[in-house]
Formats: sequence, C-alpha cells, structure tokens
Amino acid sequence: MHKHLTYLIVVIVTAMGCSPAVEPSEPAKFSITDSLIRKLQIDTVQQANAHAELSFSAKIIADEERQALIYPMVSGTVKQVSVKIGDYIRKGQLLASISSAEMVGFEKDVIAATAELTVAKRNVDNVLQLFNSGMASSKELEEAQQDRQVKEAELKRTAAVLRLNGGSRSGSYAINSPIAGYIVDKQINSNMQLRPDNDNPIFSVADLSTVSALINIYESDIPKIQAGDEVQVTLLSYPDRAFTGKINKIYNLLDADSKVIHARVSIANPDLTLKPGMLATAKIQSRSNINLPVVKSRGIIFDENHHYVITVDAASKVKIKEVEISRKTAGLAYISKGLEAGERIIASKQVFIYESLKN
Repeated sequence: MHKHLTYLIVVIVTAMGCSPAVEPSEPAKFSITDSLIRKLQIDTVQQANAHAELSFSAKIIADEERQALIYPMVSGTVKQVSVKIGDYIRKGQLLASISSAEMVGFEKDVIAATAELTVAKRNVDNVLQLFNSGMASSKELEEAQQDRQVKEAELKRTAAVLRLNGGSRSGSYAINSPIAGYIVDKQINSNMQLRPDNDNPIFSVADLSTVSALINIYESDIPKIQAGDEVQVTLLSYPDRAFTGKINKIYNLLDADSKVIHARVSIANPDLTLKPGMLATAKIQSRSNINLPVVKSRGIIFDENHHYVITVDAASKVKIKEVEISRKTAGLAYISKGLEAGERIIASKQVFIYESLKN
C-alpha cells in the first residue's frame, strides 16, 4: 500500500509540472462594431470651391414693394372698423371711418374759399367794365385778375385736402385701402381715440402673392454674399419643401448687437403657403476663395487646446486624427491640416468614442 501511495504522488506532481502556466489576461480594448457604425452620423469631408453653401437663419416678411402702410390723416374718434387681420380686401375698400372735428374744418375751408373766389370773380367783372369805360386803369384790372387767380388756387388746395381725407361733408373721415391684398397688421379699434400727433400706421395691407425672406448674414460672411446669389429657403412647417429665389437687396447696415446685416430675397407665393412671421433657414450658394477641405463643425472635438476628429474608413476602422482649423463659418470648419477631401468622420457620440479610444 505504501508503494501505491508513493506512485500516486509522483503522478500528480508530474502532471502539475507538465501543465502550461496561466498568464493574467489583458483588459479588452474598445472597438466599434458594424452595427454601431450604422447608427452613427457620418460626415464626408468636402473640397471647398468657388460655390460654397452657407446656411443662415431667416424670417418671412411681406414684400415691401407690395405693401401699404396706412396712417390716419386726422385725429378723432373711431366710429367703425370694417376689417380684421387676415382679411382679403379690394383696392379702395373702406377699412374704417373716423368722426373728426378736423374734417369739419376742412369743409369750412372749402366753403370759405368758394365764397372768396365768387367775390373775386365779381370784382374782376366790375373792374373790367370800369376799364372799358375809361374809369379804371390797366393796373387795377391786372390786380383784380391776379386776386382771382389766388382765390382759384386756394379753392383747389382746400378741395384737394378735403378729397384726400375722404371728401366727406359730414365730419366723417373715411380710410380706404390704396391697394388690394391682406390685412397683415391692425392697430385700430372701434371707439378708439386717435391723437393728432399719432405717427404709427393703423393698417398694414400687403399683396402676399410674393413675399420676402429677410436673411441674417454673419459679419464674417459679408464679403461672400452678393446680390444675385441663389437662395434655397426651407421652413419648419414644410421641411420637405424648398422655396427658391435670388438675393435682390443687401442692407448695408450692421446690427450693433447681433453683428449681422440683412439680405432680402423675393419668393413667389401663389398659394399663400408662406406667411409673414414664419421662421426659415436660408441656404446660399455663394462664391468663396477658400480652397481647403471643409466639414461640418459638429464632428470636431476640442480637447486640451487641440482639435480632433474620429475618422472611419471603408473597413469600419476608426482612428483619432488631430486637425488644424483655418476658420469656422455658418456651421462649417475649413481644415488647413489633418484631413483630405473624401475622408469620413463620425459626427454623433464622437466625444464618448474619443474618450474610449484615447483611454
């Protein structure tokens, strides 16, 4: 039995000596699967050229060339308002009527001027008879005729004033629309008192068959925008529809707070889809002198005063690359070093992937 025990111990020791040593395992490195790649946003680096696309915020407004701002010509009490915001109106249609003491004064001026002209005409007839009989000089006749001409001019003036203010002989001032269109703003109500120093429009009427997009141009992009540049406008209400036009005016005035200037593009609106006040995005096909690779700045990572991107190749292998940015504008970054046109970069969850790869 002692021999059997000795033999068993020898076998066990021999077996242990022949087994390979087990080395401690290394932690698995971070890797990106094909399924994860398919869920990420991927941007392709483009080569900037003479036709760069810039994106700006914009607002739909009534075309100023097809809009009428209506001011009250007199003070008084509003008797009736015949329209509401959004109503379509015809040219010459009554918008409101105002009871005004000034209108009574205009009528009085016409009556007085008419009476003075009648007297002046009679005076000319009398002086002419005296002149023919040798009892009046030519100078007296000329003075009478000049006085008649002055009275005729005064009657024309007072009649024109009355006519411009509605032509009413009952102290009522009629506000009529000078154009056909839609009421886009109204600052008047029944029984409202209009002061004589009121300098704000009480109605805004606009022909909305053509509207304008007022575009906010960043200060750094001002040199790249010119009249005639093509514009594509999209709205939150109609994300799948684009409205096109060309810049027809650039306002050469920089807003001190927002540091933008405004550019205007006219857009045909036959079905009245576009309404004043709507917010929009305007993409402009501009001319650029920057011949550098360009990519959307959303994929760039800033870490310890350096810029990085994560590239992904055709085999779905990812790599951290440091890049140098020449300039940023309108959500784009022009790369002076580190990327070439055609490379693809990860543009979503890139910070998480960057930290995982770096560690």
